[in-house]
Amino acid sequence: MSRLQPARGTTDLLPEAMAAHRRVMDTARDVAAAYGFNEMATPIFEFSEVFSRPLGDSSDVVTKETYNFTDRGGENLTLRPENTAAVVRAMISNGLTQSLPLKYFYAGPMFRYERPQKGRMRQFHQIGIEYLGPVEPLADAEIIACGSRVLDALGVGDKCVLHLNSLGDTESRTAYRGALVAFLQKHEADLSEDSKARLVTNPLRILDSKDKTDRDIIADAPRLQDHLNDLSKAHFETVTKALDAARIAWDFDPLLVRGLDYYCHSAFEFITDSLGAQGTVLGGGRYDG
Repeated sequence: MSRLQPARGTTDLLPEAMAAHRRVMDTARDVAAAYGFNEMATPIFEFSEVFSRPLGDSSDVVTKETYNFTDRGGENLTLRPENTAAVVRAMISNGLTQSLPLKYFYAGPMFRYERPQKGRMRQFHQIGIEYLGPVEPLADAEIIACGSRVLDALGVGDKCVLHLNSLGDTESRTAYRGALVAFLQKHEADLSEDSKARLVTNPLRILDSKDKTDRDIIADAPRLQDHLNDLSKAHFETVTKALDAARIAWDFDPLLVRGLDYYCHSAFEFITDSLGAQGTVLGGGRYDG
């Protein structure tokens, strides 16, 4: 008789692991509630365009990692790879756009067709918060502060370093994209195959490449902060001053762009060196589009 194993990239949560899992979820839920975030849940699968439109057809998630299927009625559906797009869909579907601002907490399984490696699962569990509506930069700082408090409450905050960058507004990113593409085209022959493809579809993601040759080229690339307009600079300054006032230490990381196409202004990751290659334990950013 063959041994029955869980599907690749999945795992069973037996009682000991489940207790730890529950502690993380409950701690995050309690901290988020203290910040005024109310718990909600969305379906595990959505119409595929719910994710392909906002995440961007050129994002790694959509091009490589989503679980897509067609049901018996011919509908194109996707297991949720993340929950932000689904939360925004829920806001629109339920007619809540007139009730902004809205603050939501969620926890549950997400699905990505990851290359199997330590710390990467194809069904993984994620906690998250969404602050829908406010344009003020202090909302960015509040989100980051809430994440920091969750890590502190779990006893791992001192093992994590907050990395922070500004991706600017659309005008700033458009100006920077032109400068970056012009620079990278001079080195196109030496770029990795992934980066050559991204040069056409999503050049900012090249900044996040792990390829050593790419990293050497990127070291001399133009910097996004040199292309920020006054509005974007003021937004970022307000966020950093608020974090300083809250005594939340941060490191400026000019190469931090995050993996999804929709981010603008603040992007952040809490990173640790205690987990091996996969060091990001919590991250996010603003998305105004």
